Amino acid sequence: MNIVNILEEIEKVDGEIYERLNPRRAAMKDFFNMGKKITLAAMPLALGSVFQKAYGQSTPQAVTDVLNFALALEYLEYNFYNHALAGTPATPIPAGAPLAAITLIRDHELAHVNLLKGALGSAARAPIAYSDTDFTAGGTFPTVFSDYGTFLAVAQGFEDTGVRAYKGQAGVLVGNTVLTTALQIHSVEARHAAHIRAMRTALSGGTTVYKPWVSLGSAGQANDSGVPQVDKVYAGEDTTLQAGVNIVGINGNAGVTKAVAVECFDEPLDKASVIEIANLFLQPGKKLS
Repeated sequence: MNIVNILEEIEKVDGEIYERLNPRRAAMKDFFNMGKKITLAAMPLALGSVFQKAYGQSTPQAVTDVLNFALALEYLEYNFYNHALAGTPATPIPAGAPLAAITLIRDHELAHVNLLKGALGSAARAPIAYSDTDFTAGGTFPTVFSDYGTFLAVAQGFEDTGVRAYKGQAGVLVGNTVLTTALQIHSVEARHAAHIRAMRTALSGGTTVYKPWVSLGSAGQANDSGVPQVDKVYAGEDTTLQAGVNIVGINGNAGVTKAVAVECFDEPLDKASVIEIANLFLQPGKKLS
């Protein structure tokens, strides 16, 4: 989850958030452009100042809840990648480009955690420690950190979940001056997902090809990951209806098959579904609600 997700979730409980930030909404464009001028270390302070401007000294509880939900997800993802890199023993990620890629993704997740903690200040939820997690998903993935292939498969599930969650919020920005920048940020998130898929293809030696985007599985199912245990991540990705129109063979074009139609659009994933997926990887008593 990134800044765009956070603001869109807040808008659901406070429709005036953008007006609070700046009646002309120009402040939002300035904020997204800020990333080009300041370091990641300074971003928590920057985001904190934005919300202080919006709400003064007090932040509505509903807004705090949204930010803390985002923080919980970022803790979960950070712990996943960090344990793979720093656990004992570490996941056998090949040296070179694969290790560099996973390290970069881990560092991005840590930056997101710090950004949200800075915005929430003393209202930040308790940290989610690695001991609070269960990345085997109750024994579903017992080799998640000992087998590189299993690790990448679970990583793909995490990344595809994140992209779908964001996609569900992007439409709200239509007509907003930050739409272009928001889509640029989203493209970076999507490239993470695409890169994990490319890493899985490379690991197979090209015998199994995972396209950079979600596509139909080998049996025509919504889940193209080859891991049926993560079907919930891909629920609804096999739809061919867009704006109420079945686009298979649209305008008499026989080339628009179901497989092609499915690849044309990412389907949204709502908050409740994201929570259900996240809770698969949290210990009893630590699950989100």
